Amino acid sequence: MKLEHVALQVADPVGLSRWYVEQLGLTVKRAQTASPFGHFLADDGDAVMLEFYGNPRIPVPDYARMEPLALHLAFHVEDVAGTRARLIKAGATPVGDIETNDVGDEVAMLRDPWGIPVQLVRRRERMIGVR
Repeated sequence: MKLEHVALQVADPVGLSRWYVEQLGLTVKRAQTASPFGHFLADDGDAVMLEFYGNPRIPVPDYARMEPLALHLAFHVEDVAGTRARLIKAGATPVGDIETNDVGDEVAMLRDPWGIPVQLVRRRERMIGVR
């Protein structure tokens, strides 16, 4: 089995999806033009998708109040510091500083403009087929 997508209920799926495409290089695979405005966004390897949707029948979780270590979207990047600085200029909020963990991975945590925790990581040793 392969993981196809992870879905998040959000208040602004159209705007949020646009930001992820423009700032993180994801590609729109499908976008609904009516409620719940589901947007399926693929990573640059077409291996995994994120779905952002806004179902009016259910509440939007308060992502901004969630502990980032309990829930975050992690993106492999080659330049953690440069990507972090660029995302902050694009409206993301830093959560702490850039750190190196106990296995040598460089990691930075931010929140996107809607409060969803986003992790940037450069692995010392790759764990899966990340380019």
